[in-house]
Amino acid sequence: MEELIRVENLSFAYETLEDGTIDYVLEDINLQVKKGEFLVVLGHNGSGKSTLAKLINAQFVPNEGNIWVKGINTREEETIWDIKKTCGMVFQNPDNQLVATIVEEDVAFGPENLGIPMPKLREQVDKALETVEMSEYKKHSPALLSGGQKQRIAIAGILAMDPECILLDEPTAMLDPSGRKEIVNTILKLNRDYNKTIVYITHYMEEAVLADRIIVISDKKIVEEGTPREIFGKVERMKELGLDVPQVTELAFLLRQEGYDIPNVLTSEELVEALCRLN
Repeated sequence: MEELIRVENLSFAYETLEDGTIDYVLEDINLQVKKGEFLVVLGHNGSGKSTLAKLINAQFVPNEGNIWVKGINTREEETIWDIKKTCGMVFQNPDNQLVATIVEEDVAFGPENLGIPMPKLREQVDKALETVEMSEYKKHSPALLSGGQKQRIAIAGILAMDPECILLDEPTAMLDPSGRKEIVNTILKLNRDYNKTIVYITHYMEEAVLADRIIVISDKKIVEEGTPREIFGKVERMKELGLDVPQVTELAFLLRQEGYDIPNVLTSEELVEALCRLN
């Protein structure tokens, strides 16, 4: 697969302490993201997950090292809009991204500011709303929508700029289970049907299971990297890092400790199948 994002020897700090030492948030981060990949980023609060996403989105510049997005270095100010067109970002609270009083006007805000002319602007807005299944709400006020619907509108606003990659910073954190399911299904559709590269930050391990690859950030560094089955197979290691694993994975782990021949599982269906084979 073609490389879309490369992070090389990245270190970043928001401030330098009074004694002159640099208080790094991230240190010596190396990462590649392939085009069309679904990458999940895990880590406890304050581990630097959101900072990494903002660095990729060129909101900040590394203190040390480099980030390339589609071959463009994020340090190059003259090409910053090319980076933002390639990597769009969706935040935790959709209200922070909704700027207009009508849904379609809100979705049009980003591409309009990029200078996309009519009728192409109209076409991209309609396509974005159709993709997130919100076309019927295009004349509605965002304030009257549910949390899940608002987040889908925020995603549509990014999609209307036609990015190759979407960075999502805990987009389901403020939603109820129904809203979370809406957003996860939308993200999977974007990745699988539209080949959008997804970099997804979440605290929900059941969502992380859906990824192609997971990285875990702790103590300012990437400390684990692998497929969901590889990462969640390390139950004790994840607990040591202050993180959970999917409930079914932990249940299978506890059953193994009791002597049952249960493999590492990621879903309830896999667990049921493994239990049935015991008889």
